[in-house]
Amino acid sequence: MRYKLRNTFTCLGCLLVWFFHTGQASAQQYEVGFGLGGATYTGDIIRRIDPTQIGLQGTLFGRRNFDNAWTLRAGISVARLNAADSVRPIDPVALSRNAYFNGTMLEASAVMEFHFIDYLAYQSRHRYSPYGFFGLGYGMFFGNGMAFQADPSDQRYRAGTPVIPFGMGIKYKLKDRLFLSLEAGIRATFTDNLDKINNEEIYYPRFVDNPDTGEPMVNPNAFNFGNIADRDWYYFLGISLSYSFHQVKCFN
Repeated sequence: MRYKLRNTFTCLGCLLVWFFHTGQASAQQYEVGFGLGGATYTGDIIRRIDPTQIGLQGTLFGRRNFDNAWTLRAGISVARLNAADSVRPIDPVALSRNAYFNGTMLEASAVMEFHFIDYLAYQSRHRYSPYGFFGLGYGMFFGNGMAFQADPSDQRYRAGTPVIPFGMGIKYKLKDRLFLSLEAGIRATFTDNLDKINNEEIYYPRFVDNPDTGEPMVNPNAFNFGNIADRDWYYFLGISLSYSFHQVKCFN
């Protein structure tokens, strides 16, 4: 009986040592942080990222590091998005359309980060690591704008959509518990209404009579359309600072 008990306690002791060692090797670490940066969009008004039409963006987030490679991050972001045909029109038709919008995007999301370098290990020679991320979220946009020159609708509107956030970044360990990140993120949406220009085109005659001469002329209010084959996207670029409340040293 004593022999069996001794063997049992020996096995339990080995199991506890194995569990503790595994816990050190895959340190669970919790962080909270904030970030600041810029935000912009592409859609029917801006087809490519335009540095002259950028708004401010801020974020609050929490992280859980499952090991030295995989991290789960959840957070909320607030960003200002804006664009106008009058700033840099795509073509003469867009200049005649004269659409614009501005507003606030609220986003809640959760992403998985993968770090390419083991920078958290206690004996690591690196204090930094590039990483990629991918996840899911939801965004609600509260906007003010005009879809075309003679837009009869209310200038205020809102649009909600699921989003797919993904992108790249680089993270640097300032101290054992303090981390600095630089990140560029892309948000694919499922809406074409961030800029108030969607596929519900209101028909206006392309030609009207000139009130002065009576001759046919192009109706300047008829340019009320965009590209109905795509969706609107928006983008974040910024830096963030995070602090770890709990950290277990990781050994190679």
